[in-house]
Amino acid sequence: MAAAASAPTQTYIVQTTDAPAATYNGGVAGLAPTRVAAGAKLDSASKNVRAYRQHLAASKDRVLARAGVSESKVQHDYTLVFAGFSAELTAVEAARLKRTPGVANVWKNEIVHGETFTTPEFVGLDGRNGAWRKEFGSPERAGEGIIIGVIDSGFWPENPSFGPLPTPRRDQKTIDAKWHGTCVAGVEGPVTCNNKVIGARWYASNNISHANPGEFDSPRDYYGHGSHTASTAGGNHNVTATINGAVAGVISGMAPAARLSIYKVLYANAAGTQSVGNSVDIVAAIDQAVADGVDVINYSIGDNNDSFGAVELAFLNAANAGVFVATSAGNAGPGASTVDNGMPWTTTVAAGTHDRSSTKTLTLGNGQVFNGVGTGPQAVTAPVVDARTSGAAGSTEQFAAQCVSTPPQLDPAKVAGKIVLCERGNNTRVDKSLAVKNAGGVGMIQFNPTANTLNADYHAVPSIHVDAAAGAAVKAYIAAGGTPTATISAASNEKVRAPIVATFSSRGPGNSSGGDLLKPDIMAPGVDVVAATGPDSHNGNLWDTNSGTSMASPHIAGIGALLLAKHPNWSPMMVKSALMTTAGVNDNEGQPIQDESDATNANPLEMGAGQVAAKDAFDPGLVYDSGITQWLQYSCGIGVHLTSGGADVCDSVGIVDPSDFNNPTLAVGDLAGKQTLTRTVTNVSKLPALYLPTVQAPPGFKVDVTPKIIALLPGKKQTFKVTITRTTGAFGQWSFGSLRWRDLLGHDVRSAIAVRPVPVAVPLESGGTGASGQVALPVTAGYSGTLAAAGHGLQAATVDQWDLTPNPATSFNANAPATASDTVAITVDVPAGTKVARFATFDADYAAGTDIDVFVYRQNANGSLTLVGQSASGTSEESVTITAAGTYRVFIDLFAAPGATTVKHNRWVVGPGNTGNLTITPPSQEVSVGSTATVTAAWNGLTAGQRYLGVIEYTDGTTTLGSTNLMVVA
Repeated sequence: MAAAASAPTQTYIVQTTDAPAATYNGGVAGLAPTRVAAGAKLDSASKNVRAYRQHLAASKDRVLARAGVSESKVQHDYTLVFAGFSAELTAVEAARLKRTPGVANVWKNEIVHGETFTTPEFVGLDGRNGAWRKEFGSPERAGEGIIIGVIDSGFWPENPSFGPLPTPRRDQKTIDAKWHGTCVAGVEGPVTCNNKVIGARWYASNNISHANPGEFDSPRDYYGHGSHTASTAGGNHNVTATINGAVAGVISGMAPAARLSIYKVLYANAAGTQSVGNSVDIVAAIDQAVADGVDVINYSIGDNNDSFGAVELAFLNAANAGVFVATSAGNAGPGASTVDNGMPWTTTVAAGTHDRSSTKTLTLGNGQVFNGVGTGPQAVTAPVVDARTSGAAGSTEQFAAQCVSTPPQLDPAKVAGKIVLCERGNNTRVDKSLAVKNAGGVGMIQFNPTANTLNADYHAVPSIHVDAAAGAAVKAYIAAGGTPTATISAASNEKVRAPIVATFSSRGPGNSSGGDLLKPDIMAPGVDVVAATGPDSHNGNLWDTNSGTSMASPHIAGIGALLLAKHPNWSPMMVKSALMTTAGVNDNEGQPIQDESDATNANPLEMGAGQVAAKDAFDPGLVYDSGITQWLQYSCGIGVHLTSGGADVCDSVGIVDPSDFNNPTLAVGDLAGKQTLTRTVTNVSKLPALYLPTVQAPPGFKVDVTPKIIALLPGKKQTFKVTITRTTGAFGQWSFGSLRWRDLLGHDVRSAIAVRPVPVAVPLESGGTGASGQVALPVTAGYSGTLAAAGHGLQAATVDQWDLTPNPATSFNANAPATASDTVAITVDVPAGTKVARFATFDADYAAGTDIDVFVYRQNANGSLTLVGQSASGTSEESVTITAAGTYRVFIDLFAAPGATTVKHNRWVVGPGNTGNLTITPPSQEVSVGSTATVTAAWNGLTAGQRYLGVIEYTDGTTTLGSTNLMVVA
């Protein structure tokens, strides 16, 4: 008789309920504590440690005996920093161990480390039915023939994610035909390229590379951000990533066969807390990338300012050259109108979670239990202290609370041997656990002081990240006195509901379009993404987790590269459309995608068209295409007048309402009664198609589509109209729906609808020049009745002047604002009844290369400051506008300049009433729903050279319906 086949085994890690020797603080009869004091080193050969390790060995033996598992199955004993063992077990044995008293956790190596942090399968690339195999035959061929340009902080060439591709390459002739770039090795830490990273350049104007001593004058990545984005977009397939000495998983870029070209424009600031760059360098990099022949650009960079500038123009022209551009939406969420990179010729990416989570629990000595996230198999039990009350001599309370490590803020005498409660903010999350470790602490509880995402980072000591409610409870428990203790469990890795819109992900509506262009465009994984990094700033690690829309954007860049590899004749906007119209709005449980910030159903202002679904994007059926004429018309529509040959481009191309731009989504931020939008689609399938529309009207609105049928031959276009009419929708409130074109071949072309009704649609801003003049203001009514208009102002600017010197070695910290040689502040009172207050600087006042940033804070009753607005683009054209009464502290930072500079700050506080230099006609007129009226603002008697601000206010005779800010340069 044949022997029975042995059951298959796998390696498991088993954590017992004991404390490891490094954290054991007593409690077992006859065994002295083994945890050492601050500054001391654990001596594994000491009598107490040897005795305790014997206790752990006996505990392990008892667990094995209870579970009926042989000692011979054990591979490694863990006793110093982890209590437990690893063993080669069958699934049955593992299940028995998990139920055995004395066992805290059991998990497979592959579950803990395998695909836990990779996202290709989640977005539809990997797996038997994924796009890699379906469209390209294998992951190793996915993205052949495509070059991805990454404008960021460089790359770490020795990382295996950037190692050479196998040769010979089938696509080499294709690459050779388009590639015109080079590999610039650099001066410090010179880099080498290969057939994976085929190009590298670096840009460092204004001495920006010397702010941090660790930085390199080369394309080498110190900060790690660029390596992360580049490897996510196009890193090699099947790379084993290790973090802190342990395998974190097998990772891959979205387009693993694509080539990469690196353009370093970002450098670590002096504190190492962020990477910064100059717009002059960024524009140069965009220009060079296009010249080099890249097909895709990833731009995970922003300034929290949705406006049109040099970078936006450079990307317009890059798109016109056929380059698909993916950009990050920003990390300023969850507030409204925080989205960045809002131009239509780029694809703006929001951040969501993915379906793998590393969870932990926090148990307080009073029995309270809280859920959080964290990585690592180590559990810890110890006394717990609040970092805010554990500061070292000379530290600030806020920096101590945030567990800042450089310079050290925590007092080892208060922290040694303790779990420390640290507040999120100011410094990096992993910097906080390093500060705890350096002060002798054994664990960290990091809490969000306000709503934000929870992140499972790799920390220097066992750590858990919890929300604001849990943080407040821990703080109260500590403050109650006694001998507070806490236990942080080991991590448990599991598949979770996803995606969820990350709290930090910036939201629409976009300021530049007033909500008439839906931004962000799409969502991709951006929370706890494992990818390559710079070891010099990541504790020696070649890989690490990062979170942000910076991590989401390269997912879209890489998937866009795949689409271009499959459809090389598609335009950038066809790629964008295919991604958007096939995106999903339900999560992996079939339910509507949620918003993490308030646990409600996410809407298009938060996630755009939805979560990217890569495998469906290769055959979208219909696409919404556009080119440079439409982009220029859009620019004119949002008030940006470019010139060509000295002439205003708008005079030749015309102006289009942003709502009518041929975007795959439909949005109206100021719908007055009724509005008709126009769209044109192109059939990109190989067969004739017949499409019928399905409308889910936003609540409170009626939506009509004409024609009712679209019949298209391959490659042909069809224009249709969508009329949106308000019925009961509340003024000023957004409402959401969708339009879907479906055919009999299975295509489902979905467009999100976002609409906000207003009683009147008016220009938010207008302007003019000269000591006298006038401007006509169009007004569309959303009601029938009387429209009255009145002017407030015009008021001349109050100009404050200071002589400042730029200091590249420092940067303004918006979380801890302070004056310096390059930063000044002024206090401004805004009384009740104020119509508008504005704080601004202007490019015209400065030499080329000057970059000024403006930050405005509300001064609270207790003296603390709350950031309410900032304008921090790469120029000196900055403006923050507020209307709420209060006392404000305005900081003006000379970020960069050719030398010592006289900074001029313009401020206005426009109160009610006409100062006599502004006339509004007619003062009243009758209007009807959907009708268009004209209000004329005329000014006279202004002083030449001064800047004036006023407000035109519209009412129905009793209620204010809207207003237009009027800026006049006399």
